[in-house]
Amino acid sequence: MNALPGIGALNKKMFSVEDKRLERTLFGLTFKNPVGIAAGFDKNAVLYNELENYGFGFLEVGTATPKPQVGNPKKRLFRLKRDSALINRMGFNNLGADAIAQNLKNKKTKLIIGGNIGKNTATPNEDALADYIYNFEALHDVVDYFVVNVSCPNVKNLTKLQDTDFLSELLLKLKSINAQKSVQRPILLKIAPDLNEPQLDEIIELVAATQIDGIIATNTTTSRENLTTSKEEVEAIGNGGLSGLPLKERSTEVIRYLATKSNKAFPIIGVGGIHSAADAIEKIQAGADLVQIYTGFIYEGPKLVKAINEAILEN
Repeated sequence: MNALPGIGALNKKMFSVEDKRLERTLFGLTFKNPVGIAAGFDKNAVLYNELENYGFGFLEVGTATPKPQVGNPKKRLFRLKRDSALINRMGFNNLGADAIAQNLKNKKTKLIIGGNIGKNTATPNEDALADYIYNFEALHDVVDYFVVNVSCPNVKNLTKLQDTDFLSELLLKLKSINAQKSVQRPILLKIAPDLNEPQLDEIIELVAATQIDGIIATNTTTSRENLTTSKEEVEAIGNGGLSGLPLKERSTEVIRYLATKSNKAFPIIGVGGIHSAADAIEKIQAGADLVQIYTGFIYEGPKLVKAINEAILEN
């Protein structure tokens, strides 16, 4: 990514905004700015040293699983250019939690790094708890916070783990393990944009009951509404999570609902359809404390990170 000598320093000069007013302190961590890159971009923790030069304040690696897995058959990533969107069904392809942890030992940056964790596709849901515990233990010494991913639509039966009874058991178990460590890592839950209001109410109750540190809203969607791309083309692509501009409105609705209904009882990281500085400001005004980009970074490039940080300073 920064293969040529000096290119990293040049990128940093072009895209970074250094200003103490951008700092945000949440769940015991100080972020140098509130713009991060979502999980899935640097799955195996091989780019994070370079990504800091593009102006990010934090990033997430993963989704990590206990065992390495190749993911779903290719082709599994599709551009919907007219919609500034992506459909992916990657299926948690990654080198495994142990390899990711090893890669994070080469950390040369002070960038805050989160670990996004899931279960292996072959692991039945009744055994999923053990997978999350394995990832938590493997990555605990090398990440700054954890994201429990039960909302990705691209792993068979994964979203069934959004059942609140299972989530309560899982989150309380991770908190119990965390409490025994010399350093406690914040634990966040990543939720789907497709949850209805009663389900979002359950999420608010779950956060209160388990005392986890925050919510990431939202993951990709299974919806195919309001697309410019033809129905035939979309159907030919098949299953997968939709990300990008079509997700913007729903993601913001979820953020606003959680923030308002909970009376801002917990931090929210807003992600979904951020393709401009105005999109990011909208998320923050809806109740997000930090924002993450992914598809917007692919379509708009690193200038988007700088534009968002500059807009935050102006608002």
